[in-house]
Amino acid sequence: MGLWKKKKRMLFVVASMMMAIALLNGCGEIKPPIAEDAIQPKVVTEPANHDTDDPAIWLNPDDPAQSLIIGTDKDEDGALYVYDLQGRIIEEKTVRGLKRPNNVDVEYGLLLGGVPVDVAVTTERLTNSLRVFSLPDMQPIDNGGIPVFEGEELRAPMGIALYKRPSDQTIFAIVSRKDGPTDGTYLWQYQLQDDGSGKVKGVKVRQFGNYSGIKEIEAIAVDDEAGYVYFSDEGVGVRKYAADPDAPDAQKELALFATEGFVDDHEGISIYTVNDGTGYILVSDQQANRFQIFRREGEPNDPHAHHLVKIVNVSTMESDGSDVTPAALNEMFPAGMFVAMSEGKTFHFYSWPDIAGDDLTIAPNGIPLVE
Repeated sequence: MGLWKKKKRMLFVVASMMMAIALLNGCGEIKPPIAEDAIQPKVVTEPANHDTDDPAIWLNPDDPAQSLIIGTDKDEDGALYVYDLQGRIIEEKTVRGLKRPNNVDVEYGLLLGGVPVDVAVTTERLTNSLRVFSLPDMQPIDNGGIPVFEGEELRAPMGIALYKRPSDQTIFAIVSRKDGPTDGTYLWQYQLQDDGSGKVKGVKVRQFGNYSGIKEIEAIAVDDEAGYVYFSDEGVGVRKYAADPDAPDAQKELALFATEGFVDDHEGISIYTVNDGTGYILVSDQQANRFQIFRREGEPNDPHAHHLVKIVNVSTMESDGSDVTPAALNEMFPAGMFVAMSEGKTFHFYSWPDIAGDDLTIAPNGIPLVE
């Protein structure tokens, strides 16, 4: 075989391999590889049917080992999957037939009929609504859905974070959408209330949030204790506001950080709290298969200066949503758990000490599971 023919054959083989990799990844681009030093999860969940996107951790106050992971399967034939700590699907709790559930969050002690009820709330994009389910039984308590962004042309909800105001225990849902205005009203905030029949209704209390207009805003996280909400303006950075709609500076952007060093999209945000007011804000550097970690409490002279303290490579691919808890759960997770969505229709459960390494604080065991 001549030299030119050999070169042509080699080019064909290389091109075929690259095409095969791209096809295996389900799109026309080659995904970045997992780093050699990537942290390995303790558990990879059983796969969902379509497209996992965002997880939330529900802590069982009576038996931490029976805590649950709730995760969205983002499809028009979607679901809220419920997993045990071994990553097994709990079929009797899983909610199917949802219309593209996007993100999910949990909160504790919503008063319904005078009784505190733990809730999981997801955005249902194709119905422009929130869906609310009681925990741990995962029964619907929303009269079929709470409409959001009413009167707007751009309505499709994506991200959600729940905020429990410490002063009066009122619970709010902060919701983002697939697209929206750039005039500081991208996110809407709703107070979740008893509708008089023991079901949940939502009352809008605020519109806020700057948006660059470059991509979209999906990931939201709330620090209940500190009273702040963070959200990812994809391709730009993480924005910070007061979580209380009645705060004097409720409309003021307090910080824009994580603006450098990301390969492309800023995605899932999760907040690791230590009971001395310190902790970490973890942000998915999606296309790099890693999380960038920032100081939760800021700096001594500026609580809104959130500096990078560590980058961790993980085994999750293209991670969207994540959640974290410092609580001791079981023998596999004795000092906290970090959960991240991964390509492959799964969620990965990491032990917090594996994420922390020698660089980050591990909250002492025995901290309160639910405040």
